[in-house]
Amino acid sequence: MQKFLRYLLAFVVILVLVSFTVTFTVRFTEAAVVTTFGRAAEGDVKRDAGLYFKWPYPIQSITKYDTRVRLFTLKVETQQTRDNRQIAVETFATWRVSDPLKFFQTFRTGGERADEHYAAAEQALRANLRAAAGVVSNYSMEDLFTTASGQSKLPELEAKMLETFRRASDQQGSRLADYGIEAVDVGLTRILLPEEVTRAVFDRMKATRERLAKEIETQGQSQAEAIRTKAKSDAERITSFAQSLADRIRTQGDKEAVPYIEKMNQMPELAVFMANMEFIRKIDPRTSTLVVPSDMPGIGVLMPDALSTLKPGQIPSLSTGGMMGAPQQPAAQPAPRQRPASGGTRPPQGEDQHDASNNGGGE
Repeated sequence: MQKFLRYLLAFVVILVLVSFTVTFTVRFTEAAVVTTFGRAAEGDVKRDAGLYFKWPYPIQSITKYDTRVRLFTLKVETQQTRDNRQIAVETFATWRVSDPLKFFQTFRTGGERADEHYAAAEQALRANLRAAAGVVSNYSMEDLFTTASGQSKLPELEAKMLETFRRASDQQGSRLADYGIEAVDVGLTRILLPEEVTRAVFDRMKATRERLAKEIETQGQSQAEAIRTKAKSDAERITSFAQSLADRIRTQGDKEAVPYIEKMNQMPELAVFMANMEFIRKIDPRTSTLVVPSDMPGIGVLMPDALSTLKPGQIPSLSTGGMMGAPQQPAAQPAPRQRPASGGTRPPQGEDQHDASNNGGGE
């Protein structure tokens, strides 16, 4: 029984080893090239993911390539702009294997493994990317950072760099498509400026911003002046219209007031009385305290006895206690002092004056 288990285990091990030598798998992110004695044809490329069979090595061998996008960068290199400015740029390129068979046939001399093929391909891409970076010399410093419209020309530059990267060829005249490579994108990672160039760029940017600010300020002043002129014209027109309307209203009011003025001229006492009533009506005792003499015009009618002596149809006068349209009553005169009878004695002068002052000048 133990001998049988040993044979079974040996058979399983041999089967696993044989399966590794006669099968291979391809992932969905890979493409495989099957070579027979070092040669491959179009039908030997496996692009679909799955399990495949092959002859054992060295009859057939498998080279797998990752078909995902790969990144390649070119370190800082000095370039000269159109306006003779020295800048240092760092560029990048993204690419992938589009034709595994062409890629294998082109770079298999670099080694047997796929990583060695990638390294050989990047050496070929270096020259193309350096040629693409040379497109920077067709643009000025201002184009790389800003323009008069406030937009950079970097997107346009990178589009031309990608076109140059794709069209560049080696000494044999081969392009990227002949290598089985597809260029996805090309661009600038960084733009470095020397100190003197940085200062010059900042000065130019400052001058550009000051010029734009001056233009905007001039436009604003022009618009403000136009607004002020229009507002002044509108104000004068409105004032003229309001003055004309006020004159018409005043004239119409004067015309309508003529009958009332005639009535007031016929009864001036009534007009004065109505003016007094209007004055009293305008006094607000809740917010003001008014201290005036009692003989002030219009105040006499507020006295408690102002209306007690009025006759029917009589109008109060302006003075306190007086009446319009009625003669003023003369003040009472003191009765003449009777002389004492003959033979009598006359009181002293001081006592007489004292009695007169007490009696108001009369008995």
